[in-house]
Amino acid sequence: MANKQRMTSRVGNPSLDPLSPRSIVLSILLGSHPPEMPVGRILEFTSLFDLADGAVRTALSRMVAAGDLVNDDRRYRLSDRLLARQAQQDAGRSGPPPTWDGTWWTVAVISDRRSMAERRAFRTNAISARLGEMRPELWLRPANIDLTRRLDDVLVTRGPMLIGDPQRIAAQLWDLDDLSTQATRHAHALDAASRRLADTDDRALADAFVALAAAQRFLRVEPQLPTELTPRSNQAAVRSRYIEVVAEFQERLAAFFALRSAGRVSTDAT
Repeated sequence: MANKQRMTSRVGNPSLDPLSPRSIVLSILLGSHPPEMPVGRILEFTSLFDLADGAVRTALSRMVAAGDLVNDDRRYRLSDRLLARQAQQDAGRSGPPPTWDGTWWTVAVISDRRSMAERRAFRTNAISARLGEMRPELWLRPANIDLTRRLDDVLVTRGPMLIGDPQRIAAQLWDLDDLSTQATRHAHALDAASRRLADTDDRALADAFVALAAAQRFLRVEPQLPTELTPRSNQAAVRSRYIEVVAEFQERLAAFFALRSAGRVSTDAT
């Protein structure tokens, strides 16, 4: 089994992080509407990564136990908790509106006693809301998008920045150069994935999936800043390329499942 899982790391662009069985299952369900799939189809898909059925079934059982998935008569679907992540992911695909009124969200924590677990949970929620941390307990972002995440024990205000340079503040909140570098890397990986999907080899599906999953994670948390603050940003190019490659991938994946289904019917008939 260990050898099988190591093979997963060689699928796709070697500069991208490898995917575990859990990541593969979550990514395929997060990208599905509705987010559910029968176990047989999950196993067919994960076979593209040379993963043993036993390893995938073990991952599925652990994900159900952890509350990530619900097993409904051998159909696995995302739990309610992960539906929020799918909504966030979908928002990342659509991108921010083209205009911004110049106002900012300011979120200040007002609770004076929080456990380490509560601090970590808040930080995760704040990042998921695409907020940037100015300093502990103080988070900001341009108000070009709504705050869609629930944040407890906070004071939230919205208004213009009366003193200060918005571009400089944005650069303090996020590493804009690193975001641009990441976006370029994902754009190149998506271009390579698109070229691979033109091949007839089913392995191209696995290669494209790794690139798409990595780009999806990037788009889910990238801050979606107004163009006024990031004039050289290339995140929008990643977003549009991602949508194009997803369509190509889904077309190939549908054909892959259709062939597998036809093969099962033929086998059953004989």
